[in-house]
Amino acid sequence: FRPLRADPMRTGLTMLAIALGVAVVVAIDLAGDAAVGSFQSSVTSLLGPVDFEITANGGIDERVMAKLTALPVNANFAATIEQRVTTGGHLPVTMFGIEAILDPTAAVVSRDIATRFNWKPGDRIHLHAGARTAEFRIRSVDPDEKNEWIAVDIAPAQQLLESYGRIDHVEVIVGPHESADTVEHAMQRAIPFGYDISTPGARAEDSQRMLRAFRTNLGVLSYISLLVGAFLIYNTIAVSVVRRRVEIGILRGLGVGRRGVLAIFLGEAALLGIIGSVAGIGLGRLMASAMVDSISRTVNSIFLTSSPGKVAFAWLPALVAFGAGTAVAVVSALIPAHEAAGVAPAEAMRRDARQHETRVRAGRDLAWAGVVCVAAIVLGQFGPIAGRPLTGYAAALCAVAAAALISPAFISAAIDLLRGALRRIPGAAGMIAGRSLVASLARTSVVVTALATAIAMTISVGIMVTSFRRTVQIWLENRLQADIYLRAAGQVTAGLFAPIPPQVYGIVAAAPGVDEVDAFHGFNFHYEGQQSTFGASNIDIMRRHGPPKFLSGDADEILRSLPNRNRVIVTEPFANKHHVKVGDVLHIALGPNQVPLTVAGIYYDYSSHRGLVVADWSTMRRYLPNQPATDMAIYVKRGSNPTTVRYGLESRLADYDVSLAPNEALRDSALAVFDRTFAVTWALEGIALIVAMLGTANSLLALVLDRRREIGLIRCLGADDGQIRRMVLTEAGLIGLLAAGLGLVLGIALSLDLIYVINRQSFGWTIQFHPPLGLLAAALLLLWIFTVAAGIYPARFAARLQPAETAHEE
Repeated sequence: FRPLRADPMRTGLTMLAIALGVAVVVAIDLAGDAAVGSFQSSVTSLLGPVDFEITANGGIDERVMAKLTALPVNANFAATIEQRVTTGGHLPVTMFGIEAILDPTAAVVSRDIATRFNWKPGDRIHLHAGARTAEFRIRSVDPDEKNEWIAVDIAPAQQLLESYGRIDHVEVIVGPHESADTVEHAMQRAIPFGYDISTPGARAEDSQRMLRAFRTNLGVLSYISLLVGAFLIYNTIAVSVVRRRVEIGILRGLGVGRRGVLAIFLGEAALLGIIGSVAGIGLGRLMASAMVDSISRTVNSIFLTSSPGKVAFAWLPALVAFGAGTAVAVVSALIPAHEAAGVAPAEAMRRDARQHETRVRAGRDLAWAGVVCVAAIVLGQFGPIAGRPLTGYAAALCAVAAAALISPAFISAAIDLLRGALRRIPGAAGMIAGRSLVASLARTSVVVTALATAIAMTISVGIMVTSFRRTVQIWLENRLQADIYLRAAGQVTAGLFAPIPPQVYGIVAAAPGVDEVDAFHGFNFHYEGQQSTFGASNIDIMRRHGPPKFLSGDADEILRSLPNRNRVIVTEPFANKHHVKVGDVLHIALGPNQVPLTVAGIYYDYSSHRGLVVADWSTMRRYLPNQPATDMAIYVKRGSNPTTVRYGLESRLADYDVSLAPNEALRDSALAVFDRTFAVTWALEGIALIVAMLGTANSLLALVLDRRREIGLIRCLGADDGQIRRMVLTEAGLIGLLAAGLGLVLGIALSLDLIYVINRQSFGWTIQFHPPLGLLAAALLLLWIFTVAAGIYPARFAARLQPAETAHEE
C-alpha cells in the first residue's frame, strides 16, 4: 500500500486506465445483449411453449392451415405474422398477428414496451405500416420484460400490412399424450415440398450465427484498451522496481526471500487491477446505456430486426471483465516482478543494470521479432475456426508482440539519426533528452510500444473503414445506375422484403418519361442451415445499365446465359460462406419444387454479408409465378428530367403504400448506414487512445521521479526552470514521434490483417485497399500534439524540483 499511496498521481492514472479498459469490455457486453433483444419469438408468452415452427421461402400460403388443422393428431396450429411497424413518434416495434386475440380492435402488449411508452390497459394506440394506420385498444399487459412487442388479431394485422392470404410462420404446439414424431411426420405429408419444419431453437441459432462475427469483432476491439493498459501496468511496476532497487537490496539482506519480493510487486499490480476493475464495472454500466442505441440501429440495419431491451446489469460479464482487468494487471507485472525477485542484494544497489541489459538484448529481440512476424504471416493464411477469424486475431497479436520486441532497437537507431537535430535545441535540452531516453531504454521502450499500439489500432481501423467505405462507394456508383428507386413504404430493416402492390408496376411502366423498369423480387431462404437472400430481376436490363463486376469471366457473356434457364449468379459472401464455385449446382426450394440451379458467375457485392442468389425473372416465374416485387429500379428516358418524372410518379402512386427515392438519395442513405455502423468502433478507438495518453503522462512523470538526482545535478550545473521544462517536453515530443513512426508501420500491418484476413473470414467480402493519406497525416500530427501536451504536467513538476532536496536522496 505504501508505494501506491506515496505516489497518488501515478497510482490514480494507472487505475483510471484500467477502469476505462474494463468499462469498455463491460459496456460492449451489456449493450450488445440489450441491443439484439431476444432471438426467439415472443409469441411463446401468448401461446405457451412451441414445439415446432413451419416456415417457407416467400411466406406461407394461408390455405395450408386448413390441411394442418384437419390432421388426425392432437396438436394446435397457430398462424402467425411477425413484422416491424411503427407507433407514436414513428418508433419501430415488433407486431405479432395471431389468432389468440380474436377481438379485431384489441391488442396485448409486453410489459417492457408498456413501461417504455407509459401504456396501461384501456389506452388506445395507433400502428403504422407505410401509409396505412390502424387503431387498437390495449386489452392487457403481458409480463414479458425481455422484449418490446405488440400482439393483435391476425386479420387486422394482414389488413394493416396488406398481406392477404399469406402468413409468416405457423407455430405448432403438441398436445398432451401425443408423440412429437407422429405430429412431425403428419405435417411433412400435409405441407408443400419446400416448406421447412424446425424446432424453436433453430431460428434463434440462425440469428445468433449472423450476429456472432459482429459481436466478436466488437468484443475484440473492446479489449484493445486493456491491451494498452497492460503496457502501462508493465511500465508502472518496472519503474517501481527500478526506483526501489535499494529497498529490494535491503529487504533481501534482511532475509526476505525471492518469493517475498515477487509477492510485493505482484500484490501492487493486483491492487491496481482490483480497484481499477471495480471502478470500471460501474463506469461500464453507464457507458452501456449510451452505446445501446447505436449498436441496436446497426443490428436492425444490417443483421436482423430486433427490439432493443433494457440495459440490465449482469454478474457474469461483470465478473469476466473484473477477472480480465485483474489478470491483465498481474500478468503484465510478472516480468518486472520476476526480475526484482531475481536480483541479488549487492546488485540491487546498482540502478542502471536493467537498462544495460535491455540495450544488450536489443539485437536478440530483433531476431525474435523476425520469427514472430513470420508466425503472423503464416497465421494469416489459415481460414476461420468455427466461423470466427481466430487466426486473424492471433496474427494481430503477433504483430503487436513483434513491435514490442523491435522497440528498443528502433528507439536507439532513431535517436542516433535525430542527434544532429536535437543539438540545435537551445540550452542542451534536446541533447540531454535524447540521451536520457536511450539511457532509460527499458522504460522508454514500454512507453513507446504502448502508445504505438494505440496509434496502430487507430490507423489500422481508419484504413480499414476508409477502404471499406471507398469500396462500397465505388460499388454503389457502378451498381445504382437507375434514376429512381421504388420500394414499399415503412421502416427499412434487415431481412424484411415488403411486397409492392402488383398494380404499381403497370402504373410506373406507363408513366410519362419512364424508359424501363426493372422489378426485383426478393425473399429470404435457408441454404445449408444459414439464411441468405434469393432474388430475381430482368437480367437484360441489368446487363445494359449496371452489370455487376465478377470475380472472373466476361460479365456480358455470364448475364446472357441466365434468361429462361436454371442458372443463377451468386455474391462473393455467399460463395465464400458455402464454398461455392462457378459450375456448381445449388438445390434450392422454390415453392413446392426443389430446383437445381447452376452457378454461372460470382460477383462482388456489399449489400449483405448473408449472401445473395440472383436469377432472371423468367426462371422464377416458372416456379413462383405470384412472387411479389419488393424493389423497382426506374430508368428515365433520355431528355426527361428525373425529378419531374419522380414527382409525376408520386402523384400517380399516392393511393399506394410505396416510396420513391432518387439515385443520389439511396447512395447517401447506404453510406449513412455504413457510417453509423462504425460509429461505435471509432468510440472504442478513442478510448484506447485516451488510455494511451494517460499512460504517456504517467510514464513521463515516472521518468521524472526516477531521475530526481539527475535533474537536481543539472540544476546545480546552472539549468533554469525553462531548460528543465524544455528537456521534459522534448522527451515527450520524441516519445510521440517514435510512437507515431512505430505505430504507422504496425498500423499498416494490422490494416492488411483486418482487410484481407479478419473481415474476409468474418463476412466473406473483398475490400480494396484505399489508405486515407491526408487523414492519417492529420491524425498523426494531432496525436503527437496530444503526446506533447501529456508532458506538460511532468515538465512543470520537474521544474519545481529543488537541488538541495534531491541531494539528500543518496
